Amino acid sequence: MKTIAALQDLVTAASLDIEPSAAELDAIEQEMPLIRAEAELLDVQIMTFDRPASELDERRIRRARRRVLAARRVLANQATAQVPGVGA
Repeated sequence: MKTIAALQDLVTAASLDIEPSAAELDAIEQEMPLIRAEAELLDVQIMTFDRPASELDERRIRRARRRVLAARRVLANQATAQVPGVGA
């Protein structure tokens, strides 16, 4: 009979106590408008799961999708503005 051994290190409680770095927190803060817009879109989509979407529901979904796209555009433009030599 062959023994099965783990190929990766064990996950311990000590390895889970790592706090996010300042750079990671800044990245999350920068992406927060997109995160909020995606959560709002998800909320609107969840509202229509148990019933047919009305005209008002369809407008809400379209508005939420436009907010997500706008937030993605802003985030993408910020990323290109931070890359040296791009967008200049």
